[in-house]
Amino acid sequence: MSFTYLRPIPGPDEIRDTIPLPEHLKEVKEQRDREIRAIFERKIDRFFLVIGPCSADNEDAVCEYVSRLAGLQDEVKDRILIIPRIYTNKPRTTGEGYKGMVHQPDPHKQPNIVDGIRAIRTMHVRALRESGLPAADEMLYPGNLPYLEDLLSYVAVGARSVENQQHRLTVSGMAVPAGMKNPTSGDISVMLNSIHAGQHSHVFIYNGWEVKTSGNPFTHAILRGSVDISGRNIPNYHYENLLAVAREYMARQLAHPVIVVDTNHSNSGKNFREQPRIGMEVMQSRRHSPLLRDLIKGLMVESYLVEGSQKIDENTFGKSITDPCLGWDETADFVRRLAEAV
Repeated sequence: MSFTYLRPIPGPDEIRDTIPLPEHLKEVKEQRDREIRAIFERKIDRFFLVIGPCSADNEDAVCEYVSRLAGLQDEVKDRILIIPRIYTNKPRTTGEGYKGMVHQPDPHKQPNIVDGIRAIRTMHVRALRESGLPAADEMLYPGNLPYLEDLLSYVAVGARSVENQQHRLTVSGMAVPAGMKNPTSGDISVMLNSIHAGQHSHVFIYNGWEVKTSGNPFTHAILRGSVDISGRNIPNYHYENLLAVAREYMARQLAHPVIVVDTNHSNSGKNFREQPRIGMEVMQSRRHSPLLRDLIKGLMVESYLVEGSQKIDENTFGKSITDPCLGWDETADFVRRLAEAV
């Protein structure tokens, strides 16, 4: 039992110098960041939608999907702000299976993380250039953040990572909103403790440095359902669940309280077709309660070009190789209905 050192990993500065973000795209991202912050600060009354494939496994398919989102964004821009979901790391419950583009830039070949880091940055830059929409990614590994932090407008911390100290402290230094999911156990206090940690200043070790962070006031909650001791999925998007979380959230007196509802995972029982119904139920709950209307500001949705999922060797363009997703037609219909309900 041992480590085999395969190859050195280039530092973030080297990768960012090799694959730079052009100045005009920096301005596009900064403008989008201001719009997203304005939602959290209650300066504008828009809803936001983090939407895209379960995992970004193919640059051409992802960029085509995001470009389609840009057209849809023009249709609903007065009510909804779309943040493309470009997830380049994939958590695996057992540690086996496809771990995302950062591990395998080509799912048909062996892992190569150096090539993967270059591939994910290239894809994010291209998607932003072609669509004008800066993206969201999941921070599965805090050490990867510097390779993409100038490109991302939203970051999520997953249910298995939300209790991890390094994730919480890294969030505290981010300049963009960071969503903390409730853990798979469903314990809301864990999520709220993570938000508290992310909103405060810390001194810690980060990428070979002793750093001090300012705290991230836009750290917030994502509800994704839970799994009980028998392995059953337990949703937490129903009205009573949302109201209970909102009241406990407000009692903490945290900055810019925001709830995002993940319409898939344990909330849908992993039935991806349920996502539009769940989203519309959440919108009905917002209409019924002023407190929920104020706190629930967004949804997360898994969607791609082609409905469902496939095995890696099936090679259907724009179809997920991890969890199944809504197809494009269903996605466009849902987003239009969602805009009418905001």
